[in-house]
Amino acid sequence: MAKVHKVKDDYWVFDCPGCGSLHSIQTPPWTFNGDLENPTVSPSILVFGSKSHPRCHSFVKDGMIQFLDDCSHELKGQTVEIPDWTSMKEVLNR
Repeated sequence: MAKVHKVKDDYWVFDCPGCGSLHSIQTPPWTFNGDLENPTVSPSILVFGSKSHPRCHSFVKDGMIQFLDDCSHELKGQTVEIPDWTSMKEVLNR
């Protein structure tokens, strides 16, 4: 099942289990291997999000998110699978 959702030709999103928000990538400047089930993105993704989770910093490789130690959420320092994509409406209505 797909883990990344194509918004438009060069713009992709995925659901982050660490901070609970959508993370987006645009190509360029990021590179994306085009694999919706096992995505790899480069370079790292740094998101400044909500008050409860102000910083989320990660690498995405082969469908896994490696959360770096500078994250402000409970998954910092861990590597987890990207959740399967459901729908934009479902993600935004959480």
